[in-house]
Formats: sequence, C-alpha cells, structure tokens
Amino acid sequence: MKKILSLLIVCVSSTLLAACASKPGELEISFNYNKKSGPGSNQYAVWVENASGEVVKTLFVTEFTSKGRSRDGSKPVRGYTFRPSCMPTWVSHVGAENLTDEQMDAFTGATPAQSGVQTFTWDFTDQAGKPVAKGTYRIYLEATYNGASIVTYTGTVSSGQKSGEIKLDCSYVEETEDRKDMITAVTAKVL
Repeated sequence: MKKILSLLIVCVSSTLLAACASKPGELEISFNYNKKSGPGSNQYAVWVENASGEVVKTLFVTEFTSKGRSRDGSKPVRGYTFRPSCMPTWVSHVGAENLTDEQMDAFTGATPAQSGVQTFTWDFTDQAGKPVAKGTYRIYLEATYNGASIVTYTGTVSSGQKSGEIKLDCSYVEETEDRKDMITAVTAKVL
C-alpha cells in the first residue's frame, strides 16, 4: 500500500510540475539559432505590437544592436547607428533612438555564444508589466546575418485566444543559400 501511495504522489507531483512549467494564455516564440561568423552576424529581436502598430513590448534584442561594442575603451555606440542593416524594422518600430540605455537594459541580452533553441514568452503585458487591452497583436522576430540578409517572421495573436499554433509569415530582404539558416524552425503558440 505504501508503494502504491508513494507512486501516486510521484505521479501527481510530476503532473503538477509539468502543468506549472508554462502559464495558460502565454505566447511562446521558439526557433533554432545557428551561430554564424562574419561582421554584423547573429543579431535578432523579438517584439509585440498592437493593432495600431505601436510597440507594446520588446521581449529581447541582442546586445550589439542596442548597446554596441567598444574595442578601444571608448563609450560604445549602438550597433544599429553604424551598421544600419542591423535590425532596421525593430529600430524603426520601437523608436530606438528615443530609448535611454536604462530602457534598453530591460530587454537586452547577450548574443548567444553557441547555437541552440531560443525561446521567448509573452505574458500579454506591456513593457511596464501591466496587462494589455483585449485585442489583436502582431508578433515579430527579425534577424540579421552578415549585415545584409534580413529575415522577418510575423504573426497575429489575440488576447484570450485558445491554445494552439500561430501561423507565421516569413520574408527576406536578401535570401541566399549561405545566409538563410541562422534562424530556422520558427514557431509561435499560445500555451
């Protein structure tokens, strides 16, 4: 009887842990990231806009894009200012030139050092953490490889939408065989 009870507790605990790993009503964006070499490579941003085209929340942008890099000890210059092909859609839509360094810190992260699956979750809140209004939202994933090949994935999601996959559209500024696989297997789903 003790073994059966212990087994039952383990099974229930495992089920509860799996259920708590993600929250219902969140949006998950996931993709395979294949690290590349070359100038201006491996830059990407993930963000959400409302139906009016206003950025509601940036979930992530690579550090080089938002903060730049300095090799001589001087103050870094944001990457998009001297490499205009670095996340041009995100830069334009978010109004990056009007954001302070502190605002950028809220969603900036290091460019991954190794290839692998990247996952970002949106909990239907704005940049300040407040719940967004009911409505339809557009999700974006933009990636730049080698300063020229820009790919953008977009899709729409509604607040209160039932769980399931979100259809994503993909467009390239320049699609070449050697550059198109930095970001692959992109999925978006409501949990």
